This record gives sequence, structure tokens and C-alpha cells, in this order.
Amino acid sequence: MISTDQARLDFDFICRSLRTTRWAKDRPAAVIVESFKNSLCFGVFAKTSGEQVGFARVVTDQVVASLVDDVFIAEPFRKRGLGKWLMACVVAHPHVARTKSRLGTADAHGLYEKFGYERQEVMRRLPSQSS
Repeated sequence: MISTDQARLDFDFICRSLRTTRWAKDRPAAVIVESFKNSLCFGVFAKTSGEQVGFARVVTDQVVASLVDDVFIAEPFRKRGLGKWLMACVVAHPHVARTKSRLGTADAHGLYEKFGYERQEVMRRLPSQSS
């Protein structure tokens, strides 16, 4: 099951999982949880147990632009088509479907290309480090 109900999200599972990723390994749990408040979150849940097994979040203005981030399926549940199903739900969601959507990936280009994403160079700005 895929749900956008944030009340269903298992924050401990998401934080643990993101700590194992290349892109969010140093992101503090408090920052991860705070980022949910400003995002459209998709949880993937096992049919029988209800256990959370995947996640994606989208930052969007719902009209012009969206950024897909933090997409993952837990290792034991990979290779079952769940990532494809998750992305199909993300791009079909009305707050994402009509926007110009971006994402970054180092190794899953083939997955995202199936959903219309194209490889392009993008600029980025890192947050300032204020004291």
C-alpha cells in the first residue's frame, strides 16, 4: 500500500534508512522530521504487516515546480517493482503531475527515465553555514 498520510509514517524507519544513503547519511534526524512538514510524503507499506518498506518525498508549489527527494525501498523489498510503483504514484499525484519536476540520482537513471525524467546538468547552491 502507498499512502500520503503523514500520520502513518514510521519516522524511526525513515531516519535509519536515510542514514545508510549516500545523499542523507549526515542529515540529523530532527532535520529529516522537520523536512516532512514541508513536503508531500509517500510511504510504502507491506500489505500483510503494515510495516513501512519505502519512502519518497516531494517539495512542490503544486503548480510550477517540484523536487523529488529521498526515494528508497528497504533492501529486503527491492527487485519487486515497488520502486517503479512508488514513482508511478509520485508522478501521477495531482500536486506533482502538472509541475516541472526535478530529482538527482547517481545510479538510478534508468528507473527515473521510465517516468519521463531526462539527464541534464543542473546548478545547485549549498545552504550557508551560519553560526
